[in-house]
Amino acid sequence: MASSNDKDSPYKNPGLQAVPDEETKGYIMQQTMFRIKDPKVSLDFYSRVLGMSLLKRLDFPEMKFSLYFLGYADAASAPTNPVDRTVWTFGQKATIELTHNWGTESDPEFKGYHNGNSEPRGFGHIGITVDDTNKACERFERLGVEFVKRPDDGKMKGIAFIEDPDGYWIEIFDLQTIGKVTLGAS
Repeated sequence: MASSNDKDSPYKNPGLQAVPDEETKGYIMQQTMFRIKDPKVSLDFYSRVLGMSLLKRLDFPEMKFSLYFLGYADAASAPTNPVDRTVWTFGQKATIELTHNWGTESDPEFKGYHNGNSEPRGFGHIGITVDDTNKACERFERLGVEFVKRPDDGKMKGIAFIEDPDGYWIEIFDLQTIGKVTLGAS
């Protein structure tokens, strides 16, 4: 039971409800959406580099865009019926929705999307848990992944930040070190 001295307690965080409403019991964090320039490049990154599987693709020809849902669920166990697979996908926790507006991949005038980390700042990053941050970063280095922060850089040692092909930041950490890294964070 959290005490009133615990900084994670609702008593120390104005506006935080001590017990969530019963009506929210079945809610899950299902997706984070990124707009992407080129699906071939982004799908390669999220599948080959980060190990995610494509769970579902939805195309909207009349509006000229496609959605790609990726995550760490076992896509081989997904239903094959398209409607059932859509429902299954939207029931998975913490997926990435990559939104591709058709034509951006071949438009020489396209400047890309705001990643949230340049001014004005907004969205920051997603986080991926790995077995070993240093080993994962060695692999990312071999694969030519862009780094924002390496594990030994800065004040927070043991975590890294990489960029996806559209410049979105991804925090990389492992469970052996994350508790120690964040001990000093407030």
